[in-house]
Amino acid sequence: MDVMHPRVAGMDVHEAFVVVCCRIVQPDGQVRKIVQRYSTMTRDLLAMSDWLTEQQVTHLAMESTGVFWKPIWNLLEDQFTILLVNARHVKQVPGRKRDVSDAEWLAQLLQHGLLQASFVPPAPIRELRDLTRHRTTLSQDRTRVVNRIHKVLEDANLKLSAVATDIMGVSGRAMLRAIVAGETDPRRLADLAQRRLRAKLPELVEALTGRVRPHHRVLLTTLLDQVTFLEQHIADYDGHIAQAVAPFAPALTRLQTIPGVKGRTAENLLAEIGPDMSVFPSDAHLASWASLCPGHDETGGKQRSGKTRKGNRWLRGVIVQAAWAAARTKGTYAQGQFRRLVPRRGKKRAVVAVAHSLLIAVYHVLHHNVPYHDLGADHFNRLAPQAATRSLVKRLQRLGYDVTLQPTDTAA
Repeated sequence: MDVMHPRVAGMDVHEAFVVVCCRIVQPDGQVRKIVQRYSTMTRDLLAMSDWLTEQQVTHLAMESTGVFWKPIWNLLEDQFTILLVNARHVKQVPGRKRDVSDAEWLAQLLQHGLLQASFVPPAPIRELRDLTRHRTTLSQDRTRVVNRIHKVLEDANLKLSAVATDIMGVSGRAMLRAIVAGETDPRRLADLAQRRLRAKLPELVEALTGRVRPHHRVLLTTLLDQVTFLEQHIADYDGHIAQAVAPFAPALTRLQTIPGVKGRTAENLLAEIGPDMSVFPSDAHLASWASLCPGHDETGGKQRSGKTRKGNRWLRGVIVQAAWAAARTKGTYAQGQFRRLVPRRGKKRAVVAVAHSLLIAVYHVLHHNVPYHDLGADHFNRLAPQAATRSLVKRLQRLGYDVTLQPTDTAA
């Protein structure tokens, strides 16, 4: 096989140490291999960097093993061309994997250009990604605590959630604090309702009639404190993320022109894929990288399962959440696509299709630096008017009507 890079190194990364194999093609064509082992402490990693520089290594390769690769990448990315490779892809390359160490095998594959690098965004985007992912984790923790509050209220036979849409709103929090303080009169509790919730005072009196025991108040006190604690940290992270995303304000503004993509959603999208779309050859490559396209499983000329693969769960979660919001936005292409697919495919498959369309839109908005242009909810009717007409006629016929069509001047 042809040698693509004459001086390379492969790294087998562990938590406490890293094994480095340097492969150098000498002028006579012979390959010289040098294997070294270093601790993952910063001082030793810097010594490893100096050693690789002395060997005139140009390219490095390592597997994406958990988070252990990150400190090495951060220290070496400015000095070498590093390829972060998927362990699953490496195992699919045929060769003498059992006869050589992981580091030597990676170096050999790298030297012959047989490795495919994973997408690693630049440092500012990686820092933004760390912040947004932790904020998402805090939001999920808050949701779990609120669900525990629901459980405690049900155990005390307080049906507040059956009347109030959000028990953590202003009215709900006031009632919960009063319950914790020892108030048991359902009328006084219901009288704490504000604004539109006051129209439901009779229902609130019934819902707040229960049997609250001392241990319920202890649980509610702890859970309300946890919610307050988490909300404060989420607000703090909002401030940190606003500062980190400031250099990308134009891209963030354009992303928010897409239906369903607002505020935190736009920040999370930018953190996962970055503003530079040149790293993806096309919009299809981005959709494939995110595993938001149909799976390809064909044999004998027959297409089997089209189930999507497992991809970036953070990106998938935020784009699917945006798809649900876009599908409920009136007059949008996303709503038209969702309603068109639901009868045949069901809501879950339909929303994944909408998420795929939104991700394609994200690619073009960032790649061409233009705001989003919506095609409208009637795009599919305009695209195939005869098919839409047949579908509507069949629906009326199934309802028992005899349909006669007469085109108007506008339709003609």
